[in-house]
Amino acid sequence: MHGHDLSPSTIAVGAGRPNRVPGGPLNAPITLASALVPGGASEYGRHGNPTWESFETVLGALEGGRALAFASGIAATTALFDLVPAKAAVVAPRHAYYGTINQLQERARRGQIELRLVDIDNTTQVVNAAESAALVWIESPTNPALEIADIAAISTAAAQAGTAVAVDNTFATPLRQKPLELGADFVVHSASKLLSGHSDVILGAVVTSSDRAYSAIEKRRSVLGAVPGAMETWLAVRGMRTLHVRLDRAEANARELHKRLSASSRIAYSRYPGFGTIIAFEVVGGAQMAQKMTEQSDVITYATSLGGVESTWERRRRHPGEPDSVPEGLIRFSVGIEDVEDLWLDIQTVLSAFS
Repeated sequence: MHGHDLSPSTIAVGAGRPNRVPGGPLNAPITLASALVPGGASEYGRHGNPTWESFETVLGALEGGRALAFASGIAATTALFDLVPAKAAVVAPRHAYYGTINQLQERARRGQIELRLVDIDNTTQVVNAAESAALVWIESPTNPALEIADIAAISTAAAQAGTAVAVDNTFATPLRQKPLELGADFVVHSASKLLSGHSDVILGAVVTSSDRAYSAIEKRRSVLGAVPGAMETWLAVRGMRTLHVRLDRAEANARELHKRLSASSRIAYSRYPGFGTIIAFEVVGGAQMAQKMTEQSDVITYATSLGGVESTWERRRRHPGEPDSVPEGLIRFSVGIEDVEDLWLDIQTVLSAFS
């Protein structure tokens, strides 16, 4: 009807809504039911819920595939890893999210997989490691080092080797990169973060354009029982309606704050990949100073969270078995949509208090 491809912002607002019927709701309603009348898409709440479908429709349309909602980001990741054959190799970034790496290391300790850790921004290293592997897991940007992978080059080489590629797209969102269009086989989200955007939801998702892969992931969700709640998926849809507006504002704030942090004599360095809402920076004085800084802010919240409308930060703490190439004084700064001058004044106040 409209005669042209809709922009992602329009898709985020319009996809996943009910059919337009007189007296019908504009938004998909919350379906609170464990059992459904037989004859439809699902007969039991563990296998499907109409509220999930709205979320999956919006995310699938944005990513260019078919989405499946999960109880959490790590639940989505678990379902995907569960498809890796026994004893097969998995390639992953050494600086990836700790929850992901911890799960892979645990599987490796049990002899279930061979784990090959790489520097994800070193494409040659990744491609070489992908030879004879079952899966390449990509974070881009990585959490918290903010390294960027060449998804297209890695996906092309992996496809030639018969290796599947999965991309954690939590930090970038489909508004900044679409891994399926770059050749990846799977996209994974912690929808708790930027997609939902209000720090009030625990939710995950897997997206794929392969019908076979979709069926396999859907089966793992049902068998493992990692199903989302109706309220969580409804809140996530509401959050995605404003994703483009929130992302544009927070990204503009992040660019400006990165510039100012980089020019500050109290900051050892600031890293920002050029898009997204996350800055990684190290304050002069190391881990002790970083901890004090994150605890003393009045505007920026000290919290293990990211991607919300509010700005949050926390000092990176090294977990057992993690590489020491990312300093413990590193602060992961999730920039929100507050006034940028208020954020900068707060940062300066905190730095001055400990100088």
